[in-house]
Amino acid sequence: MRSLSTIDLIAFATGLQYTLLLVLMALAFGAPFGLFLALLRTANMAVLRWASALFLQVVQAVPLLALLMFFYFGLPVFLGIQIPALAAVTVAFTIYTAVFLGEIWRGGIEAVKQTQWEAAASLGISRWQQFRYVIAPQAFKIALPATVGFLVQLIKGTSLAAVVGFIELTRAGQLASAATFQPLLVYSVVAAIYFAICFPLTLWSRNLETRLNGSR
Repeated sequence: MRSLSTIDLIAFATGLQYTLLLVLMALAFGAPFGLFLALLRTANMAVLRWASALFLQVVQAVPLLALLMFFYFGLPVFLGIQIPALAAVTVAFTIYTAVFLGEIWRGGIEAVKQTQWEAAASLGISRWQQFRYVIAPQAFKIALPATVGFLVQLIKGTSLAAVVGFIELTRAGQLASAATFQPLLVYSVVAAIYFAICFPLTLWSRNLETRLNGSR
């Protein structure tokens, strides 16, 4: 048994970097896809709403862990190639992010009163311009607290990437625990790091909800 060393702390820092990288990549790829899904869910054509709703329901019914297992262990069987852990977890978290942000942003869009669409239409601008300049700013304001709340969920959810060998913060903790035989100390440090990241975001989300709901 040995205590935590500088090497272990460096491993934690490296794992944290990969955790944040995974979050950023999930947002970078998942947010545009989520906006696309939100627009489909609020489209005038029923077939688009039904198709997007079906996709959302199917993905939300599948645990995130199952998505990770499918893209890392299952998909290579069908493709006949080995998929790097970073690529597999990025795809899984991108889809996970897209479906949840899509539902959050759909709620924000639908919360904007129909009269706002009618007022925008009276300006003689296109449907896309109505959304971009009139509806989207209001919908974003409504959905912002829930979006920040989901970001906290996403950060904590990245710990599941450890099951496929992706060395993020939790996986770095597992390796340090195996080397030091001090799981209580190691996982206390890991938990403290997650807390330091997520707690301020949680407070921000609550503050936004209070302020924005009050302004409405």
